[in-house]
Amino acid sequence: MSGSSATRPAGDGTAWIPALDIGGTHVTPGMVDLTERQVHTSGKWRRSLAPEGSADEIVDAIAAAALELDAGPGRHWAVAVPGPFDYEYGIALFHGVGKFEALYGLDLRAALMSALPRPSALTFVNDADAFLLGERTAGAARGHERAVGITLGSGVGSSFLADGEVVGQGPDVPPQGRVDLLTHDGRPLEDTVSRRAIRDAYAQAAASRGGPPADVKEIAERARGGEAAAERVLRDAMGVLGLVLAPWLARFRATVLVVGGSFTGSWDLLGDSLCGGIAAAEPALVPRPEVVRALLPVQAPLLGAAVVAERARTRAI
Repeated sequence: MSGSSATRPAGDGTAWIPALDIGGTHVTPGMVDLTERQVHTSGKWRRSLAPEGSADEIVDAIAAAALELDAGPGRHWAVAVPGPFDYEYGIALFHGVGKFEALYGLDLRAALMSALPRPSALTFVNDADAFLLGERTAGAARGHERAVGITLGSGVGSSFLADGEVVGQGPDVPPQGRVDLLTHDGRPLEDTVSRRAIRDAYAQAAASRGGPPADVKEIAERARGGEAAAERVLRDAMGVLGLVLAPWLARFRATVLVVGGSFTGSWDLLGDSLCGGIAAAEPALVPRPEVVRALLPVQAPLLGAAVVAERARTRAI
């Protein structure tokens, strides 16, 4: 069963790589078989993370999810984690991003090496890079030599892949390959495209409604119900994302843009506006890259992180 949940491996599963996907509000563990491009996950293993929690609370939740895998000692673990983060040394650098502030400066590698059952090593991978590598391995970007991926949730994650390798520098990609560093009308992109930004925009657009603030899922439900304010807020945000992305898709010569993250639960409301923004910014872009929703929203980050961990393990031999 390529690229999807699979039956848990028989025996000790020595060919399987234990992996963690740490998001802004959750951690998902899984066992990955790169030979068959299989990921074994279980919904009951996914644990909530409190982004405003203490360092001990966050690390304990990550470790508890990892231990559910029962991976055993001597494993090389793969860990997908958002930035800002020092991926080489495993140091958390979260500051001013509205999540995991308590981890700033923490040696997460050392913390997990102590909490897990005698791992041989841990490889940390940017979560957006892991997502796109996973989609290229067995999902929506498979067969594409030049692919771009974005993840939409608490912020905008991004990755650029050429022939299966992450491109983070050069004239064809944004600084550090990070779309979140781009601006629109002189303001950071995430002031328009993020969970916080969409909630704020909707609160202003529907100020007369009153009541508690609506989250993105509820805003999408209201848009499906025909509420004009909700429709406009989502359309405007995705249109701006398309406008900002379009020049970089053209420069990078991407043949596919894969969209993942929690927002894709509302893809029916977002996809057309995103494509419209791209077309408005780059009307002469031919061929225009395919814009698709992720095929492996849960498995891809685990699969991609395992790809990077296996490369690191092979180099170390």
